[in-house]
Amino acid sequence: MAATDVFVIGGGPAGLAAAIAARRKGLRVVLADGNCPPIDKACGEGLMPETRRAAAALGIAIPETAGREFRGVRFLSERFSVQADFPGQEGLGVRRTALHRLLVAAAEQAGVDLRWNQPVTGPEMVKADWVIGADGAGSQVRRWAGLDRIRNSSRRYAFRRHFAVAPWSRHMEVHWGDGCQIYITPTGSGEVCAALISRDPHLRLEQAMARSFPRLAERLRGAEPTSRERGSTTSTLRLAAVARGNVALVGDASGSVDAITGEGIGLSFRQASVLADAMAAGDLRRYDAAHPRLAFRPMLMANLMLVLDRGRALREMGIGALASAPLVFRKLLEVHAGA
Repeated sequence: MAATDVFVIGGGPAGLAAAIAARRKGLRVVLADGNCPPIDKACGEGLMPETRRAAAALGIAIPETAGREFRGVRFLSERFSVQADFPGQEGLGVRRTALHRLLVAAAEQAGVDLRWNQPVTGPEMVKADWVIGADGAGSQVRRWAGLDRIRNSSRRYAFRRHFAVAPWSRHMEVHWGDGCQIYITPTGSGEVCAALISRDPHLRLEQAMARSFPRLAERLRGAEPTSRERGSTTSTLRLAAVARGNVALVGDASGSVDAITGEGIGLSFRQASVLADAMAAGDLRRYDAAHPRLAFRPMLMANLMLVLDRGRALREMGIGALASAPLVFRKLLEVHAGA
């Protein structure tokens, strides 16, 4: 591996965003990943308005035609529903593989030296002034750099599949059931993404719909799947530090918020921008100090929403209260959307 200013290990959205941000500071950047694009991952595939703004700030164009816009969020429980629109810009549902292609194209245009199918198996392979670990929740870079001291963590399990059916709502829907949620995000004029999150690693979409979501199961009855079911974990993870020496972590490698927020990619975009500023200034301590502040609001919103996951009575009482006071739900969504 040739010497460079910045070496990024991991070519997912976080790594590509960090590489693009560093190039915008005039730094030479090499990015290596053991996979070849497009890289997929099980997720809800909804980009919040703030995520779209963070991408634009990095010069990353995600056109409306890449997916399907949604104007807000709707919560549905067994007895109640409540919805609100985002203030200003809408969200965008876009397939993860389509998003990855756009990010790869943006990195190529920025002049990043992309090295696919080149796994980095040890720190001795890297020669650079700055090393960025963007290699996911099980980060090897985190271990190599001695940054794997965890302050707190929790884990849930996610499964995602697409269905060929016209979106029936202009909102991203969150269906709340016993110990699980199903997210419905429009990803095209004739397709929706269904993502299940629960604490049960054995629970699958069809089982959950049959058990807890009969109305949703009826909507999707007869709809042809347009992708295979894909699984992943979603974690709430906080590290004691995200930078040491000339090594910094970004994205899920640096900690994560529960996928219930839909903030994972947007958070990594904002981290990339701050990290690039710190490298340009020659001081990663700036990034280490800013990292918890970037994650504060997503962590807060995740904790608030997960209160509704603590049992049927509390869930119905909470969503029922929001349904009777929709202005409160709208204000919470505005905070969540970064207003």
